[in-house]
Amino acid sequence: MNLLKDLPPKPLPLPRTAETLGAELRRMLVAGALDLPLPGGGTVLRRWRELAGFGRRDLALARLAEGHADAVAILAEAAQAPAPLSLYGVWASKSSGTGAELHNGRLSGTVRFCSGLTGLDRALVAAGDQLVELDLSTAGVERHPDAWQSVGMDASDSGDVVFDDVPVDRLVGPPGWYVARRGFVLGGTGVAAVWLGGAAGVLDSVRETLRAKADDHQLAHLGALHAALRGSEALLASAAATIEQSPSPGLLNDTCRASVERTARDVVDLAPRITGAGPLCRDRRFAQQVADLQVFIRQHHGERDLAALGRALLEEAGA
Repeated sequence: MNLLKDLPPKPLPLPRTAETLGAELRRMLVAGALDLPLPGGGTVLRRWRELAGFGRRDLALARLAEGHADAVAILAEAAQAPAPLSLYGVWASKSSGTGAELHNGRLSGTVRFCSGLTGLDRALVAAGDQLVELDLSTAGVERHPDAWQSVGMDASDSGDVVFDDVPVDRLVGPPGWYVARRGFVLGGTGVAAVWLGGAAGVLDSVRETLRAKADDHQLAHLGALHAALRGSEALLASAAATIEQSPSPGLLNDTCRASVERTARDVVDLAPRITGAGPLCRDRRFAQQVADLQVFIRQHHGERDLAALGRALLEEAGA
């Protein structure tokens, strides 16, 4: 089974806003479209295929769908059930010294890069080394969407959340469990599947632009991007066959993420060079696709993550 489906999914109609994406996400929840196979039991390729499809359709929608699916998988790994018909997110950023803290069962602090600020029902929040679940309608949850100034991923309803002595509903796993569990690695590779879908979506738009006319330089760039995309797809598909059973899945996860991030960066760089300024300035969907992809892949920390990968390779060689 290929990771990318043969036919691209139908994109969302324009205008594309946080409100329209939130409504589509709610519709998908009710229809069961967010009920992805849980990691484990040989289902991870199917899971990643669905995530890639979300990304190919719309990266901001995929960010919200992946967050919900990740939360459901985390709860399942903790032997807990999600609240029925509730949209979830996972808010775990500790950017620039920010982050939430838990004191006597109450949550305080600021968490950045929270997607689904106004549309989600519940969230799993990292509070120090403890993961907690809370109802986002609880008093003391202050949302700051104006903190998000980027055009890229602007419809993902993202921003900062300030928690002011908010009671939590329940603890999810023991202290330190959230990052130590196997599912943390599988979730990271699932995000790479979303990036791959987003890159494929940009390439879909490039191909449509070139159907009327293309010169050899444009075709050469298109062929190079297609080869890079299929290479990363093949790596992810191969990883899916072994990563669930691997005793040390971290190295494989980091390799997959690095490969897809590199491919996506090439797409961000070369796609506008293929099309020229016209589509960037006159095609809202294409311009948004490129901007979204550029922002979303920065969940990969560039040279810092590559250095960690290189260090792991040396340690493996010396073992």
